[in-house]
Amino acid sequence: MTKKIKEFGADLALVVVAVVWGVTFLPMAEALKSNGVFVILFWRFLISTLLMGLISIKFVKKFDLNSLKFGSLLGVFLFAGFALQTFALKYTFSSTVAFITGLNVVFVPFIVFLFFRQKVYVYSFMGAFLSAFGLYLLSDSELGFGRGEILSVLCAVAYSVHIIFTGVFVRKCELYQMVCMQFLVVTALCLFAALVFDTHSVLPVANYAFFKAVIITSVFATVFAFFVQSAMQRYTTPMKTALIFTFEPVSAGLFGYFVGGEILSSWQILGALLILFGIIISEVGSYYKSQKA
Repeated sequence: MTKKIKEFGADLALVVVAVVWGVTFLPMAEALKSNGVFVILFWRFLISTLLMGLISIKFVKKFDLNSLKFGSLLGVFLFAGFALQTFALKYTFSSTVAFITGLNVVFVPFIVFLFFRQKVYVYSFMGAFLSAFGLYLLSDSELGFGRGEILSVLCAVAYSVHIIFTGVFVRKCELYQMVCMQFLVVTALCLFAALVFDTHSVLPVANYAFFKAVIITSVFATVFAFFVQSAMQRYTTPMKTALIFTFEPVSAGLFGYFVGGEILSSWQILGALLILFGIIISEVGSYYKSQKA
């Protein structure tokens, strides 16, 4: 029972992470009007690396080589997700990118089975496909199959692998060092991408929108969110993590509606409800299975 309580607590913490990520969409959208994607990401992860480094100095007792190796690999997966999503937006609708990226919830159980031969309960599949359909309605997607869609699928795979291996690595190394190294690798890769693909400079247009977006995303959406994700994945499954993270676009839509004055259609509201229903089915089904075991 104690194990199940820890798992439920971890799931609630991951819901908070999804909400935090969703809330950052609006300030990021404002900042992107005057700055390139990789310029913002560079400053976001640079500040996050410095903050996480200061935290690590306080709590870390000894150097752990595994943390650096695993953190570096996770950093590559995380950057790949950001980069592929960014380039996908050049070739197809943002709603399509959002929908296909969200399909990592469907990819995760298959990747978990492929790499680790772990059994996935039918409730998780039911929740995943309900949430995927909800994502389709919420994103109001116009699906085709071109370069943008291919990049979006690769992005979804990158995010799926990041979620899965975070759950694996966090049990094998020191948490603070792993997260810090992950941020450092993303910072370095964003620096390279900004110099090559963005404005050939990492100097931002330092306006209010930039500072607001970078402070919010670095402190809350990066240091807080990725640390909590890594810590909580010790107690829950990659499948449920991916499923809970489909709540991110729901929170983004709600925040945009109530704060940004954006409009949600009836179909989008239905999509949000389906995502919530999918998460509930997976959570209740998991508890039911644990009680029978």
